[in-house]
This record gives sequence, structure tokens and C-alpha cells, in this order.
Amino acid sequence: MAREASKGHKAAVTVLAWGVALLIFFPILWTFLTSFKTEGEAINSHPSFLFFEWTLENYETVNQRSDYLAHFWNSVVISVGSTVLGLIIAVPAAWSMAFVPGKRTKDILMWMLSTKMLPAVGVLVPIYLLARDAGLLDTKTGLVIVLTMVNLPIIVWMLYTYFKEIPGEILEAARMDGATLSSEILYVLTPMAVPGIASTLLLNVILAWNESFWTLNLTAASAAPLTAFIASYSSPEGLFYAKLSAASTMAIAPIMILGWFSQKQLVRGLTFGAVK
Repeated sequence: MAREASKGHKAAVTVLAWGVALLIFFPILWTFLTSFKTEGEAINSHPSFLFFEWTLENYETVNQRSDYLAHFWNSVVISVGSTVLGLIIAVPAAWSMAFVPGKRTKDILMWMLSTKMLPAVGVLVPIYLLARDAGLLDTKTGLVIVLTMVNLPIIVWMLYTYFKEIPGEILEAARMDGATLSSEILYVLTPMAVPGIASTLLLNVILAWNESFWTLNLTAASAAPLTAFIASYSSPEGLFYAKLSAASTMAIAPIMILGWFSQKQLVRGLTFGAVK
């Protein structure tokens, strides 16, 4: 009886997991299918899910109207640049908080996390003015700096959590062997925390890639990433749903492919230290 109940419980959990996964994936699937519809079919009040006239017209129009590769390259530079800069700042910060904590370390961590609760629009004007005066408006450098600041609390928190799982005695042994501070971080701590650092890197790339608020407000043309590429299909004349879906599919495809091929590393990093 207990074995049958256990099997029934596992089956119920499996069905629930698949249901949640399909619920999350459905909007992506719907966007993908809509990208192959005509504009008339896309706005139909009774749209067909699979049985419609498939067309590549939307992708052809998007490629003719916009320079996809330029937007793609901007997204790569901004997301990777902000991630690398964030790690350069966050690794020493997380090391000091994890292995040389002070009386206010927990308060500092909570304060850093609380900045993520602040509505971005609340600091838009001062950041816009600072970027304008520094000549960083509509530049990839400006967006790299802003997105680094935006995502830095999450990077520090994640790295701090991973570093806390590493025994401090190992670092003490390295110091006794004559390791300098930089050597300790680069050659002892970093290799041991590779899964956690990798998952942090991947998550930050995803967050930076999908960022739309700052990219739409601080760029116009030169540094516009794929989020601005998508937004360009919303116009005063209305929304072009089929073309918007094609642009969205082209924008999210690279990051979805990256997530698919790196899912094992991401899961390994997110569970790093969970099992002793």
C-alpha cells in the first residue's frame, strides 16, 4: 500500500511539473507560431493554433527593415561586458564578506539587495543626466556600466552564498604556504567555486540580455540592443503582432539556445554546496 501511494505521489508530482513547464513555455510557443502568420491571422479573434497558412514574410520584412546583426552584436557586447565587469567587482567583494566578515556585513548585504526593490523609474532622471553629461548616452560603454550597477547586488549575493560553502581552512593553508591575496583569490578560491561562478555568469548574461527599461531609455540607435529591436515594431499606427512576434523570436532565440546547452552547468551551479 505504501509503495503504491509513493508511486501515485511521484506520478502526481511529474504531471504537475510537466503542467507548470508547459504553462511557462506556452507564451514562447505562441509567439513562435504567430511569427509565421499573416497580420490578419495574427489579430484574428479566433486564431488557429497550427492550421494556418505559414509564411516567412514577417522574417523577410524584419530583416529588410532592421539590421538584426548590429542589434545582436550590441546585445552580446553589453551583456558579456556587464557580466565580466560585474564579476571583477563582485568576486573580491564576496570574498571579503564571506571570509573576513565585519559587524555590518549582513546589513550591507541586505542594503545591497534592497536596492533591487527600488523602482527603476525612480532613478531614471539622475542616471540619464549623469550619462548625458559624461557623454555615455547611446553608447555600449554607458549601458555596460549601468547594467553592471543594476545587477551587481545579485552577483555579490550569489557569489557570497557559494563562497560561504568553501571551508576557510583551505584559504588559511594557502596563506601559510605564502599565497598573496590575489593568488588566494585567483588560484585557490576561484577554481573551487567554478560551478557557482559559472551559474552566476550565465544568470547575469540572461538578465542583461533581457533588460529593456534601461536599454530603451538610454539608447536611440548606435548602441540599441535586441530589446530595442523588438520595441521598434510598436508604432503610433498600432502593433504589428506577426512582425513583432518574428522580431521577438529572433531576439530570444540566441539566449534560449545558450540556456539549453548550459542548463547542466546552470543547475550544477545553483545547487552548488547544497549537498555536503
